[in-house]
Amino acid sequence: MPLPESYFDYPYRGERLDHERYRHQTLFTRRPVQWPDGARVALWITVHLEFFPLDMANLPFRVLGGMERGYPDYWNYTLRDYGNRVGVWRVMRLLDRYGLRATAAFNSDVAQRYPELVRAVTDRRWEVMASGVNMAKLHVGGLPVEAERALVTESLSTLRRISGAAVRGWHSPAHSESDNTLDLVAAEGVTYVADWINDDMPYPLNTKSGTIHAMPLTHEWSDRMLLWQYHQSSAEFTSQVVEAFRVLYDEAGRHGGRILSIALHPWIIGQPHRIKALDAALSQITGYAGVWNATGAEILDAWRQQAAP
Repeated sequence: MPLPESYFDYPYRGERLDHERYRHQTLFTRRPVQWPDGARVALWITVHLEFFPLDMANLPFRVLGGMERGYPDYWNYTLRDYGNRVGVWRVMRLLDRYGLRATAAFNSDVAQRYPELVRAVTDRRWEVMASGVNMAKLHVGGLPVEAERALVTESLSTLRRISGAAVRGWHSPAHSESDNTLDLVAAEGVTYVADWINDDMPYPLNTKSGTIHAMPLTHEWSDRMLLWQYHQSSAEFTSQVVEAFRVLYDEAGRHGGRILSIALHPWIIGQPHRIKALDAALSQITGYAGVWNATGAEILDAWRQQAAP
């Protein structure tokens, strides 16, 4: 069956891109970035604090970690809740021991249910990032723009009220966006998003409210990907995180600063049999000279000062 003539009228058909959100640019052709004090690698640790409702409909798709059994699925619900009740405190104590700060990606429902977590985050001078309302309220194509605007407003206003923080970062539940998400979060004062995983460094994104930036929040070597989805061992988690660091550290010596993003989910990594895997990775990474631990907003600010898109 021949293609209709209208097929060739698609406005973004062409080399590399099918949208106008950013300009394509190869990482290794950009002007090198220098991190504070000559550091090679910026260590960005993100701790995801999520709420999975017991009555999740798993629509329009099942989120990784979503309910998997018939209602009420207490088995999976309580395992996820373990992260906010127990696992996150284990992660916090470990990071405290290394003197490391993190970005806390909050579902706003977690902030409302566990205000002590917000206090613990702000007391440690961690960054507060918005991560939607909860893991059942997804930002997807087909969602009416006003309904999505309400979700964005609810998430950001709740977190800003409870934490007193500016909340400059946004991460959509399940890395899922609609065509409107970037415009909506930019209009609410967000300066960076962590849903786009196609780079190792920040880059600018076009929105109706001006330029914001994509930050490279890794999924490939996150605990959710390696330990939950790929069913790898704790030792393999440690090995892959450290190997990612070593490659980026080596590249930084030749091409300028790099970012190692470590995405953690306390209901996974905060388990007693897994926390040592994170400990082992951090022990090796922090043993190198030239590692700058910073929040997402701090890394973005350092990058922007050098105007290196």
